[in-house]
This record gives sequence, C-alpha cells and structure tokens, in this order.
Amino acid sequence: MLQVKDLHKSFGPSAHVLRGINLKVAQGEFLGIIGLSGAGKSTLLRCVNRLIEPTSGEILFPEAIFNGQADGAWRDVLKLSRHELRLLRRKVGMIFQQFNIVKRLSVLENVLSGGLGYQPPLRSCLRLFPREEKCRALTNLDRVGLLDHAYKRADELSGGEQQRVAIARTLMQNPAVILADEPVSNLDPRLSRLILDILKRICVEDGITALASLHTLDLAREYADRIVALKAGRVFFDGPTKDLTEAVVEGVYGGTK
Repeated sequence: MLQVKDLHKSFGPSAHVLRGINLKVAQGEFLGIIGLSGAGKSTLLRCVNRLIEPTSGEILFPEAIFNGQADGAWRDVLKLSRHELRLLRRKVGMIFQQFNIVKRLSVLENVLSGGLGYQPPLRSCLRLFPREEKCRALTNLDRVGLLDHAYKRADELSGGEQQRVAIARTLMQNPAVILADEPVSNLDPRLSRLILDILKRICVEDGITALASLHTLDLAREYADRIVALKAGRVFFDGPTKDLTEAVVEGVYGGTK
C-alpha cells in the first residue's frame, strides 16, 4: 500500500529531520511509529501526503489509489501534479493531535466537511450537502458512538468526543490510508484506549491501512501490528510488535521511557 525510499527532509542546512527513511507498509496494516520528541515522527507522516514537502527520496502509492485499477503500477507522491495530489489526499485521511474541528459548527457539519473533496466546487463553497451524504455522515457518527450528538455544537463535546468526530470526518473520505499524528497524546489513558479501540476496529472492518505516531510504549504494543522506531531521523527498529524488546527500547529512548 505504501513504500518510502531514502526519504530526507531538512529545514535549512543544519536541521536534518529525516535522514534516509526506508519502509514498506502492507494493505490493512496498523503501523505504530515511536521515538523521542524530535525524532521525526510527525515530519514523516506529513511528508507522506506532502503537507510538508520532502527534500528528496520517493513516496510510492499504488496506481489504484488514483484510478481504482489494480495494475501493479506505483506513483511517486513527490512527482504528482497539483490535481493528482488532491486526488491522493482524498484517499489519505489525517487525524491530528489537536482534533482540527470547527467548534462553532455542529458535529454533523464537521463530519460532512470530510467529504468536501468529492463535491463540486460551488456545492462545497455553499456547504450544500446532498441527502445521501448526510445519511453517510450519520452512519459514521454511529460507528464512533456519537450519533446522539449529531446536532450539538462541536464545542459542547469533550476532548475525547471531539477526536471521535475527527475520525468520523476522516471516514467521509473513504480513505485507503489513515495517518494519525499523536491522536491521543492530549487524552487521559482511559480515553486514549477508547479512541484507539475505535480507530483500530474501523481500520480492521474497512481494510484501511494506518500509520499512527504514539507517545507511549504501552499503547504502541497494545494496538500496533508492527512498530517502527525513529531515532535522530533514522529508522532504528522496524519489526513485529512482539520483537520490541527492552534492549531495543533502551536504544530508542536511552533510559528516558
């Protein structure tokens, strides 16, 4: 589903954040990304859909992402036109640490905004949503346990509920891939597990590939099928969750975790 080859990202001559990242992510895999603050976790995720422009390397998605035809061809994200990049971003959802919802709008309106990339420009500008889109938004709210909150203002919800709105909004994209950038770092342990329970369940049910940066080892071990540990912008460990030994952890965090 995704290949990253020799990916570099620098912010100026002395700020090398990613230093030759290589990884492959299989269809339906839930990949956990760990590492110290500043290791490059968020930068890696944001390079995948070019929210941050990589300095060099390749980020490859299958052609089917763009045209639905499984012909075995791959496309390099760094070489996409602006139109092709918009097509990619429709199929690659992103969940942020700060939820990124519009608090003055209703929960339902926030979820509906996730499908704007599929709507004609005028309809998107006027926020005119067809009935079938509203039905789909309500279904997605039900999947995250928030159907009863559909017509509340988003600012009436708790942090955990707002993150569930963000998940439902992402589902409106019919994503093939979800990038989750520290999705539970602002939540307490109970809510963190609730959010990750929902996210993992939906990814399994829908066959969605997920890359999630996670701030605690316990959560990474509990939810990830595979873990990639970054250290100083490089891949320090890449393997099944069961192989993340204490010796590896010591190497990643140097006694800080």
